[in-house]
Amino acid sequence: MGTAGAAVGLAALGVSSPAAAVAHHTDTGRRRRRIPPSGIGMHLYTMRTPLATDFRGTLERLAEIGYATVGVSGRHGHSAAEIRRMLDATRLKAVLEHVAYTTVTGSGLPQAIEDVRTLGGSWVVVPSLPAGMHSPAGYREAARQFNTAGRIARESGLKVLFHNHDGDHEVVDGESLYGILLKETDPELVGFELDVYWAAKGGDDPRRLFVTDRRRFPALHVKDMAPNGGFEDVGSGVLDFPAMFDTARSGGVRQWLVEHDAPADPFASALNSYRYLSALRY
Repeated sequence: MGTAGAAVGLAALGVSSPAAAVAHHTDTGRRRRRIPPSGIGMHLYTMRTPLATDFRGTLERLAEIGYATVGVSGRHGHSAAEIRRMLDATRLKAVLEHVAYTTVTGSGLPQAIEDVRTLGGSWVVVPSLPAGMHSPAGYREAARQFNTAGRIARESGLKVLFHNHDGDHEVVDGESLYGILLKETDPELVGFELDVYWAAKGGDDPRRLFVTDRRRFPALHVKDMAPNGGFEDVGSGVLDFPAMFDTARSGGVRQWLVEHDAPADPFASALNSYRYLSALRY
C-alpha cells in the first residue's frame, strides 16, 4: 500500500501530516512515563537474515544494544531447547513464539505449547489467518478455534494470542473482522499481540482499542510508518507513539516488541529503534 494507506493510518491516530507526527516524536513536554527496560524486546523476524547464518551472534548483539526480550519467529534449523540455551547464554528472554494457525488448531498444538514452555515464553501467537477465512463466518470460526486452543494452553500456564495485519481491521458485510475476534473470544483464554503499524494501516486506533478492550493486549509489535506508507525504524516515521501508548496500561501491555519487516541493515535498525523506545516518555 502507498500514501493512501498511510493517510488512513495517520487519520486513525489523530495525526494530520507526517511533519506533525515527527513533532510528536520529539515533544516530551511533561510526560514522565516510560517503557520499562524489561519490556523492550525485538521480534526476531526483523533479524531473520543474520539469524540464518549466526543465531547466537545475533542474539549477543541484540543484548549488547540493550534489548531484554525477544519474540521468536522462525528457528533457522535450531530446536526450541537449543534456542533456549542461546537465550540463557546471552541473558535474553523469549516471551512468545509465532505458530501457524493450522498448528494451533490442529494436532500440533501440544508440541507447540511444550516448545513455548521450553523457550521460556508465556504466549503462543498465531501470526495470521488463512486467506480463505477472510469473512465474518471465517473469523467466527477462528474465534471458536482460539477459545478451544486457549483452554488447552491454559492447562500449561500459557495463553493464545492473535497477531493482526491490516486486512484484519476491514469491515466486511457491515461487521468489523477484528471486532468479531475481540467479542467472541474469551478474555481469560485469548489475547492479542497488536501490531500497531498494521492496525493504523487498516484504519484502526490502538488508543481506542486499549480503552474499549481493556487488558486484551499483553504484547505489541512496534513498527513505524514511512510517509509513503512503507516501513521505517521506530521513531523515524510518522506514527505518534506517545499518544498511542498513552492508554497502553489499560490495554494490559507488558511487552513492546520492535519489528521492521524489511530493514536495509537489521542491526542499525535495531539500534535506532531501541534508542528511541528507551528514551521515549509518554
